[in-house]
Amino acid sequence: MLFDRRHYSDDHLRGLYEGLLLPRMIEEKMLVLLRQGKVSKWFSGIGQEAIAVGATMALDADEYIMPLHRNLGVFTGRGMDLGQLFAQFQGKFKGFSKGRERSFHFGSNPHHIVGMISHLGPQLAIADGISLAHKISGDKKISLAFSGDGGSSEGDFHEALNVAAVWELPVIFLIENNGYGLSTPSNEQFRCKQFIDKGIGYGMEAVQIDGNNILDVYQTVSDLAASMRENPRPVLLECITFRMRGHEEASGTKYVPQELFDLWGQKDPVENYEKYLRQLGVIDDAYVTAARKKFQQQIEAGLQFAFNEPEIAPDTHYELTDVYAPYVQQVTTATGPVSEKRLVDAISDGLRQAMEKHDKLVLMGQDIAEYGGVFKITQGFVELFGKDRVRNTPLCESAILGAALGLSIKGYKAMMEMQFADFVTVGFNQIVNNLAKMHYRWGQQADVVVRMPTGAGVGAGPFHSQSNEAWFFHTPGLKIVYPSTPEDAKGLLLAAFEDPNPYLFFEHKALYRSVSGQVPDGYYTLPIGKARIAREGEEVTVVTYGAAVHWAIEEAASGMYDMEIIDLRTLLPWDKETVFASVRKTGRVIVLHEDSLTGGIGGEIAACIAEECFQVLDAPVVRSGALDTPVPFSVVLEQNFLGRDRFKNKLKSLMDY
Repeated sequence: MLFDRRHYSDDHLRGLYEGLLLPRMIEEKMLVLLRQGKVSKWFSGIGQEAIAVGATMALDADEYIMPLHRNLGVFTGRGMDLGQLFAQFQGKFKGFSKGRERSFHFGSNPHHIVGMISHLGPQLAIADGISLAHKISGDKKISLAFSGDGGSSEGDFHEALNVAAVWELPVIFLIENNGYGLSTPSNEQFRCKQFIDKGIGYGMEAVQIDGNNILDVYQTVSDLAASMRENPRPVLLECITFRMRGHEEASGTKYVPQELFDLWGQKDPVENYEKYLRQLGVIDDAYVTAARKKFQQQIEAGLQFAFNEPEIAPDTHYELTDVYAPYVQQVTTATGPVSEKRLVDAISDGLRQAMEKHDKLVLMGQDIAEYGGVFKITQGFVELFGKDRVRNTPLCESAILGAALGLSIKGYKAMMEMQFADFVTVGFNQIVNNLAKMHYRWGQQADVVVRMPTGAGVGAGPFHSQSNEAWFFHTPGLKIVYPSTPEDAKGLLLAAFEDPNPYLFFEHKALYRSVSGQVPDGYYTLPIGKARIAREGEEVTVVTYGAAVHWAIEEAASGMYDMEIIDLRTLLPWDKETVFASVRKTGRVIVLHEDSLTGGIGGEIAACIAEECFQVLDAPVVRSGALDTPVPFSVVLEQNFLGRDRFKNKLKSLMDY
């Protein structure tokens, strides 16, 4: 291995050595603790330390890094307290995730590290969002995201690199090419000879270096970062290396030919660099002994702290309340004039006023800039707020959701318009595993609103008509809003933007231009989690939301039954108090939604009513929903699917019981 000290002082060279030595010594200790049963799982980075250490030490301390399993050197390089770090590995409360996450699945905003999730690829898009914030604010910073050669096979890898290239974002995508994705060799992962070949397809600069050479890694990242701060652009950096342990310790290494271990054992980054510094006379036996003793004392002290920490005593109330970032809503009452607005106009009005109130709010979505979005909700916004804040995106829902989270990490607010709610499937992972869990995992808010044009009734077929709110209703950490009136849509949208937690904001497409009402012209908010009594009645309660609210109101107008109609408005959390009070008054209840019956939100609501209100019920709790089929294209088939007539029949059966 050839080293070039360049212009570095002896102190600088020694600093890099100690940066390498500490994670290696921690690794060696962790393997001992693993055999002793004192650590449950360990992903070893032995043999790859030069990449994490060199890259981390080359960046500014306030530049964000998105590390992965084998990047202990990122955490030690940012000066994390070893006691807290070991408490994290022990699953203790005083770790970085309060015992809720394992090994390296955590982040720390003070250290400018974003915690990984097991799905690997989604982290790359977060780097896009962080660098977008840098670019908008003009603060001349970059971000760096790690990927393995295996993780690069995921679609998120392509999406993140493509967005970074199109938007010219200052991100280093660092690929640790160690030849294997767990046990799968590179020739079963991709067909190109080297990762830098991929850069051509993205129109992106690509650089390949020896990942085991600490000086090459440090100098390359330093040079790239300095250049990218002045000339923002993404770079693909391939670091050739090798994993000297298994994917994780339990998986072993039998699938790797022994000759590879023999070859790469000669390229050990710590041993070779130490040998080089000895040859230069920069370090000697006394220095190495003193450095090892110092780190050994730090490691033992940190372990003692972690071992002395008590096992977690679960506090159910605390666990439930810590799912969301702390926030107490202060409702802004509407004042001033009102005017007639359609649902689509009220949403556009609310979005415009949110942009005026929150100067760090960024809107993203397909065709939302000059074109104004497919529903024209953001028409004219580019002229008002500029293209930095109103951004057309490539067709890559996962990457944009990840970028939205990255913006939030940098103190921005983000809105993504899902062109149709159906398309959320290709961004599902970012929502349920990143946005929803981020605060619970390591205290990072996800200040993101995802607008979801949804619903059937417009003859758009199975991929533009689905009601998919129930997919997310089961996910703790999200808030879900589904208004049925223009006034509610504006007030709830503005409320969502004030809350630092992630929202899915469903907007029924068929109501956009078919429903209108009196809406305050000024800024106001409505309470999240509070239902609206759309109609008071005495005989039966109808619990519903979205377009189905209007079905219920039309049926009530027939005068056949005195129906109390509860418009939930917020689905997560939903207003149990208002629903239960109504059921206790009427004694009969039907839960109505547009979504398919099986697995719909109505099932959960019906179960809660049966559990809490059983003694006052005069009849079984009834549900009414769509057929358990995809949404058909034919209008007559679609109407049969939606089943407004089935609602009438079920209501009659309930009242006849």
